[in-house]
Amino acid sequence: MEISELIIPGDTPGVSWKLPILSFKGQDPKAPKVYLQAALHADELPGAAVLHFLTGFLRDAETRGALLGEITIVPQANPFGAAQSHFGDMQGRFDLGSRNNFNRDFPLISISEKASLTKELDRLTAINRLKRHLLSMALDADLVLDLHCDDESLQYAYIDSAFWPEASDLAASLDMQAVLLSDGESSAFEEAVSYAWKTEVPGARKSRLPGKLSVTLELRGRRDVDADLARKDAEGLLRFLALRGLVKEDVVSHDFAGPALPLDNVEMIRAPEPGVVLFHHPIGKYVQAGDVVATLLTKPGFADGEHEVRAPQAGLILTRVSARAVRRGGDLMKIACGQPSKVNRKPGTLED
Repeated sequence: MEISELIIPGDTPGVSWKLPILSFKGQDPKAPKVYLQAALHADELPGAAVLHFLTGFLRDAETRGALLGEITIVPQANPFGAAQSHFGDMQGRFDLGSRNNFNRDFPLISISEKASLTKELDRLTAINRLKRHLLSMALDADLVLDLHCDDESLQYAYIDSAFWPEASDLAASLDMQAVLLSDGESSAFEEAVSYAWKTEVPGARKSRLPGKLSVTLELRGRRDVDADLARKDAEGLLRFLALRGLVKEDVVSHDFAGPALPLDNVEMIRAPEPGVVLFHHPIGKYVQAGDVVATLLTKPGFADGEHEVRAPQAGLILTRVSARAVRRGGDLMKIACGQPSKVNRKPGTLED
């Protein structure tokens, strides 16, 4: 394993940022290349723990001569967000200076323009330099995995439909409980990667990308930073790498058992009133249309101080918010359903 550091000058005097990069050189030049990163949302840490254990497995495979493909790992991809603290809480999702989501506004370029990403960086802010470096490294690979987590959540993935169902081996290897088929219409990291591949030929946009993969993995919830879970997920990633020919391991493949649904089939349940949140069902529960999924205590202590929130259609409770106080319009949960939501959704991501 080789260790290197990317140094990014800060936007204020005397400040610079270091980004550690771990690299494994495989023995087979024909094997696929893979790029993995975690904690782009710096306060989403299950992925960093998973990559810690995966790196240990890969070092062992390297020692045994079982490493075939080239693997690049960025265990904590966002030093800026990791350094942001507000009233004692890490603010890892949004840049406090620009208010922008760290996982948005990646350059949408063709793969033929890759060299332009790291040119004339002096005119860019530090965070935009970071985004260009991350995207440039990812575009050298065939398989790109961006490790995130939700709030309170099952394990699921966002996968562009251009990679499905080929990517079901990844979902199965990690025992994902659902896959959301994205539309490729955002500027998030994994969609910027797939955009570059799709637009390789000017004026033409590919709808299928065999042998390629760019995916966002949601590794349960923020509090699911646990040694046993991280080791289990690292073993799942190792299994996937073996199935794709990057590591010599005796593994058994199995079919993905969960639902694979388009984003339009996700009901984003939001609070019609502000109040204290009482959830009625855990994540992983199938609910029926009309079931009460939450009660909002809009005026605790008053007879008319309750507001019931019901499921608009049957589906699987995929995520919930961990906060138990909500503002009007605030997110409560995601329900993955068999039919499209009647609520119009803008192309792109489900949330800001």
